[in-house]
Amino acid sequence: MRIGIQTGYWSRRPPQGVGAAIVAGEALGLDSVWTAEAYGSDAFTPLAWWGSRTRRVRLGTGIAQMAARTPTATAMQAITLDHLSRGRFVLGLGASGPQVVEGWYGQPYRKPLARTREFVDVVREVVARERPVTYDGEFYRLPLPADAPGATGLGKALKPTVHPWRPQIPIVLAAQGPRNVALAAEIADGWMAGFYAPRMDGEFRDLLAEGFAARSGARSPSSGFEVLATAPVVVRDDVEAAADVVRPHVALYAGGMGSKEANFHKASLDRLGYGEALDEVQALYLAGRKAEAARAVPLELIEEIALVGPAEKVRRDLARWEATAVTTLLVQGDPSSMLTVLAAAQSGEGTRAGGLRSTAGSLLARVAPTRL
Repeated sequence: MRIGIQTGYWSRRPPQGVGAAIVAGEALGLDSVWTAEAYGSDAFTPLAWWGSRTRRVRLGTGIAQMAARTPTATAMQAITLDHLSRGRFVLGLGASGPQVVEGWYGQPYRKPLARTREFVDVVREVVARERPVTYDGEFYRLPLPADAPGATGLGKALKPTVHPWRPQIPIVLAAQGPRNVALAAEIADGWMAGFYAPRMDGEFRDLLAEGFAARSGARSPSSGFEVLATAPVVVRDDVEAAADVVRPHVALYAGGMGSKEANFHKASLDRLGYGEALDEVQALYLAGRKAEAARAVPLELIEEIALVGPAEKVRRDLARWEATAVTTLLVQGDPSSMLTVLAAAQSGEGTRAGGLRSTAGSLLARVAPTRL
C-alpha cells in the first residue's frame, strides 16, 4: 500500500507547511500529493505550485469538480500539468453535491452519474488526440449544434494544438454511494473513497467487482486499478485529544456538507452503522451548535476512518488498512503527523514510535522554509 498526502481545500488561507511536508515526504518515498476544491481555492493551481518542487511523486486532483469546468477545459489543464510534470499527473474528478453545483456554479445537478459518463468520455477523446472532438450527448454536444439556443452555427470540431505527453491520463472518480462506486470501477482508472473503514472492505470489494463486470471494450477490468482512501491522521500521546482534532471535520461533513434531505457524506457514514449518533450530530450542526456537534461524534467512528493516537498505535492501526483493497492511503493532517505515518509505512515492524516521530521531524527541519 502506497502513501500519499491529501492537502484538501483551503479554509481561510493557504495551509502552512504543506510544501515542506511534500518535499520531505518525497525523501521518505511519498507516492503522491492530492489537492481538492470546494468553493474557495481551486485544485489545479496549488498542485502545480507544490508539485514544481518535486521530481518523482505523482500529482493528482482529489478532486476537481466537474461542474466547475467543461470537459474540454478540464482536459486542457490535465494535458498541461501532465507535460509540466513529465507524465506524473492523475485527474481526479467528482460530481460534488447539489448545494455547490447549483448554488456556486449555477449548474443543474440532475443525473450526476450519466453526466459523469459523458464528461469522462470527452476528456478521454481530447487527450487521445486521434481526431477532432465530436460528441453528441445529453449534457455535452461538440460542436454546439447550429439550432441550439444562442448558437451562431459557426462551431467547428477541433483537437488540441498541444500533443499530450501521454495518450491516456489516468482518471479516478470520487464516489461514496454504491452506484457511484460501481461506476468508478466501470469507467475509470481508480476510485477515490470518501470515508473508508477497513471493516467494510468486503462490501467495497463487491461494489468494485460489480463495476468491473460491466466494463466494455479492451480496458482491463482491474489491471492497475487504483483504490484511494483519505484518512485524517493526528499523532498525539492521548487518543481522545487526537480524536478531538478530527471530530470537527466529521461534524462538518455529516452536518454541514449538504442539507438534511441530501447529504452524501452523512449517508456514507450512516452505512458504517453510526446513523443514530450522526442524526444527533447533524441536528446540532444545523442548529448552529457546532462545538456540541463535534463532541457528539463517537470515538469509535473516528478510529475507524482515521489514524489517531500515539505513533506506535498509529503504526499498528495502519496494518488494518494494508489488508484492504486500498492501494494508496492518502493521509491528511498536520505535516509532522503525515510524515510520521509515511515513515511508519516505510520502516517495517522494528522501528520504535519515538524514532518515527524524530525521523519525520528531522526531515521537516532540513527542508527550506516555504510560506505554502
